[in-house]
Amino acid sequence: MTDSVVTRFAPSPTGFLHIGGARTALFNWLYARRRGGRMLLRIEDTDRERSTPEAIDAILDGLKWLGLDWDGDVIYQFQRAARHREVAEQMLASGRAYRCYATAEQLKAMRETARAEGRTRLYDGMWRDRDPAEAPSAIRPTIRLKAPQTGETVIDDQVQGRVVWQNESLDDLVLLRGDGNPTYMLAVVVDDHDMGVTHVIRGDDHLINAARQKQIYDALGWELPSMSHIPLIHGPDGSKLSKRHGALGVEAYRAMGYVPAALRNYLVRLGWSHGDQEIFSTQEMIDAFDLPAIGRSAARFDFAKLENLNGHYIRHAGDQSLVTLFEDVLSYVPDGAKVKAKLNDATRAQLLKAMPDLKQRAKTLIELIDSANFIFADRPLAIDPKAAVLLTPETRQLIGRLGAALEPLSAWTAETTEAATRAFAEHNNLKLGAVAQPLRVALTGRTTSPGIFDVLAVLGREECLARLADQASA
Repeated sequence: MTDSVVTRFAPSPTGFLHIGGARTALFNWLYARRRGGRMLLRIEDTDRERSTPEAIDAILDGLKWLGLDWDGDVIYQFQRAARHREVAEQMLASGRAYRCYATAEQLKAMRETARAEGRTRLYDGMWRDRDPAEAPSAIRPTIRLKAPQTGETVIDDQVQGRVVWQNESLDDLVLLRGDGNPTYMLAVVVDDHDMGVTHVIRGDDHLINAARQKQIYDALGWELPSMSHIPLIHGPDGSKLSKRHGALGVEAYRAMGYVPAALRNYLVRLGWSHGDQEIFSTQEMIDAFDLPAIGRSAARFDFAKLENLNGHYIRHAGDQSLVTLFEDVLSYVPDGAKVKAKLNDATRAQLLKAMPDLKQRAKTLIELIDSANFIFADRPLAIDPKAAVLLTPETRQLIGRLGAALEPLSAWTAETTEAATRAFAEHNNLKLGAVAQPLRVALTGRTTSPGIFDVLAVLGREECLARLADQASA
């Protein structure tokens, strides 16, 4: 292992941290951590119109929530524009780039001609070898790379294998625009070089960029980082991932009640495999992750699989950590503020006490919140329509009598309340279910809940007797 490995995650802040970006960040993070290296974070904010502070905050928050930390300060690409211009001028001075004075109309005509003739090279090189003395004074020139016109550009990709482009089909790409602003292609190469990036791991939608960036590296005499272009994530039906499939921001998964460890585990298995293993601790991921084990075909997003995995993580999580996650997600869900307002030492203690049973039933934190509703419900309880059917005059009378039977208990636990309820049912020649179900409705307002005697223990004597009295007298 060496500490010389440097990866980077370089999102554009034009929207949220989407799920594909989160996986790219995870792969970069794992590769660096396994090799004792560093993962850097660069915000590619050169598109000034579309880059927003809100998007930057969403990216940083999403990474932190996923537990993906980065090394050193965040680097902002736009702040390095002077350095990018300096490199473009160096290339101009060395003859590896040239000024292009083509007008917008001329460029449009070139593109149309090239497309009509079936050529992929859209710029015809009209200013490549011309005397700058011929330059029109009214036009602010771009600076273009003097790209090789024959031979091949080759990338030995750790995921895609050997990828070859014919140079005759690649343009003399623009490095510096007429307004003096660097292009994305130049900025990425200069930043990766200056940051000491050794491994570029990104989506395979950047593969064509790799050919162009390799030509810039070659022109500058710089060493190309190791390249790994990972297949994109598709929907379950094999089509491009869309919002209906799960192409959402990381914050949306947070709001849907997924826990960070489960989402990390799910993402690592999207396109990467390690035998038949499905469940990975963070350390197991770090120890096992490697680039050659990434498949070349697109991974398919499967919400059902993610939900099952999330349920596994909830069931195996510590009760106190789930209380913390429960509180965290309240800021992101509808009506979460109502529950948050009722969180205090007493309700937190009740939630912690109920957690061993609650977590067995929930696949998401939203389901956990829903099943813990009985703790935070206001009196008199709102009764679900399905449950209200059970509250006949006879069952209300039964609830009143059961309350009277429970009231004398000296100790109020799941065990003592169960024993008393069973004795009450036997005394009245009733099956336990005939008593337990009305009791459940009276205490939770629903026909389903955690174990009813656990509910009695969690709510405590005073609250239980008050709720029973509410329904008996309604």
